[in-house]
Amino acid sequence: MSLIGIVTAMRAEAKCVTPRRLPFNEMVRLREGTAIWICGIGDAAARKAATGLRDQGVSALVSLGVAGALSETLRPGDLVLPEYIQNEQSTPVSVALAWRARIKQLLPSHVNVSGGTLATSRQMLSSETAKRAFSKKHGACAVDMESGAIAEVAAKAGIPFVAVRAITDPLEFSPPPVLMNAVYPDGSVNIPQLVSLLLRRSININTLLQLAPSMRAACSTLLSVVQHADNELGGQFSSVAIVNS
Repeated sequence: MSLIGIVTAMRAEAKCVTPRRLPFNEMVRLREGTAIWICGIGDAAARKAATGLRDQGVSALVSLGVAGALSETLRPGDLVLPEYIQNEQSTPVSVALAWRARIKQLLPSHVNVSGGTLATSRQMLSSETAKRAFSKKHGACAVDMESGAIAEVAAKAGIPFVAVRAITDPLEFSPPPVLMNAVYPDGSVNIPQLVSLLLRRSININTLLQLAPSMRAACSTLLSVVQHADNELGGQFSSVAIVNS
């Protein structure tokens, strides 16, 4: 029996797959055909999760979550199903194109799907200028911080890989890096720290007001993917069982 391993960085992304509150940084089985691992943000966390899933017998890997736009044509809620993954320190890695095509074919018409290259950055890109420079260097339409590591683990293991990434921030807007100080490792919000940042005017309320609807739009798109292409992700996600790592 094949087992697909889904890696998400944040709880908000994992909730698009299952409403259950999952343990952090360990493998969880969702029916026979699917496992999920909430790893936290960044290359090292994603590599650990992908390696852990590989070691526990998954036969394919999925990077599922949100991404930032590097193209002005991409807006919050658009879906990026890349053909290639570009890590900063390596050559591009191709996704499993036939698998990608099957997922795309199952999606409803209201989901705006783009292809191309998804690049992984080790640092947050905090301005339009930085995004444009990163895009020019890597030839990418979107950026995240995890897919490169997951793709590399899959390539070395000789197993299929796809990335499913919904856009949150458009090209002209980026979350300020200081906002990461108000985020727990699993991506959930540290409310006291967020209030402190607001009181110190390290961030402003308008930034949060822009981020919230963009995240809702991205999560709505990821929910559509899971609802319509669930069989390509291992099956319907109605039950959850924890597997000890």
